[in-house]
Amino acid sequence: MDLMGPVQVESIAEKKYIYVCVDDYSRYTWFKFLREKSDDFDVFKNLATHIQREKALPIIRIRSDHGKEFENIKFDDYCKQEGIKHEFSAPITPQKNGIVERKNRTIQEMARVMLHSKKVPLKFSAEAVNTTCHIHNRITFRLMENSMDI
Repeated sequence: MDLMGPVQVESIAEKKYIYVCVDDYSRYTWFKFLREKSDDFDVFKNLATHIQREKALPIIRIRSDHGKEFENIKFDDYCKQEGIKHEFSAPITPQKNGIVERKNRTIQEMARVMLHSKKVPLKFSAEAVNTTCHIHNRITFRLMENSMDI
C-alpha cells in the first residue's frame, strides 16, 4: 500500500492524495481519494474490512514504506488486533515496495494520456485515475486462492 500525493491539481472534490492498495498475487488495485494524509488510517480500516468481506479471505500481510501515515500506534494496534503482519520497506528504497510503486506510475501515466488525448482539464484527474484503475483491474487480474498480501 502507498499514498500518492499531494497531486499538483486538486480534484473536483478538492482531494489531493490517493491511497493505493495492491494485492501482491492478483495485482487487483483498490484506491481511495483523500483530502488529507491523516485520513489514511480510517480508509485503510474500512478498506480492509471491505476486502475481507468481499473476498472472504483474511489479510495476512501488508507492506508499506516508513511514512508517518503508516508507521504509527493506530496502525500497529489495528494490525495486532486483526492478526495482520505489517512489513516496512527499507528507508530510501521504494524498489522494496515495487509492486505498488509501479502500479502508481502506471495509473498516473494512463490517466495523463486519457486527459491529454481528449484535452480534458487537469481538475478531472481523479476521474481519469478512477477509470484507469477500473480498466486495469479488468485486464490484469489473477484469481486469489486462500489469503491475501497487500
